[in-house]
Amino acid sequence: MSDPMNPADLWPMPPGPAQTSEPQRWVWAAMEPAERRIRMRELGAWVDWLRKTFELHNTITHCWYHHSPVVEHLTALYTGWIRTYAAEQEPARELAEADWINTLHAFTPRLQLAACATGTHQEPPMTVPPPASADEDFELYLTLSDATTAPPAHPAAAELHRREAELNAPL
Repeated sequence: MSDPMNPADLWPMPPGPAQTSEPQRWVWAAMEPAERRIRMRELGAWVDWLRKTFELHNTITHCWYHHSPVVEHLTALYTGWIRTYAAEQEPARELAEADWINTLHAFTPRLQLAACATGTHQEPPMTVPPPASADEDFELYLTLSDATTAPPAHPAAAELHRREAELNAPL
């Protein structure tokens, strides 16, 4: 019987016949709706554990799943956690757990939702639709911009030529 408070019991088991030794990459938009719901429940259980274990209850709001940027960051943290704590230890990764914790703390500002911090969910701002000509403007930019049409030139060409000359200097 799995313990919902033990993250080791949350190892991803994607629907289907065979379980590979590599955890499956999580790309929400590429998942079938049924798999998306299964994985979101799995992520939710882990987020509950994370909030309690690292005392992030004031950082990660109860409505985190309504905010796709937060979902993506938590997904990255979760899959990294699985690889760190549940996968085979890779050589030269003796500090993998400490690295994961440092990553968690680096992500913390991205998990905070000031608008929802009071406990009342606020919908994310509406996405402004692009103007009707946006696709044509982008293609025109790709065709005419120096950024996409200029010939290649290394910004440190003089240094590269100096080093090459040193290497090829007569003895």
